[in-house]
Amino acid sequence: QVQLVESGGGWVQAGGSLRLACAASGRTFSGYILGWFRQAPGKERESVASIRWNTGSTTYGDSVKGRFTISRDNAKIYLHMSSLKAEDTAVYFCAARSSSNVRYWGQGTQVTVSS
Repeated sequence: QVQLVESGGGWVQAGGSLRLACAASGRTFSGYILGWFRQAPGKERESVASIRWNTGSTTYGDSVKGRFTISRDNAKIYLHMSSLKAEDTAVYFCAARSSSNVRYWGQGTQVTVSS
């Protein structure tokens, strides 16, 4: 059973930084893509960043390029967020997608950026 457990959300002032962590367990993740999505009230869930487990290659959403960095360390992935803006306020979800397109989600963690 795949489990994704997020931590590190909270409140921060605009311009500040925050780091989210996701502990992944339940299987080996070779061939998986892990990443972060976010969903703000009244908006659709959007992809923020992803990382390929095997190669470490990364992708970013246009709205966070240059400000967010995704990384992996053993069985955890991280999202380093800097220069935060009020529009970054959302629930952030850790996600994993297998090579056969099976998706798993964490429970989400709230990030609130105050202007």
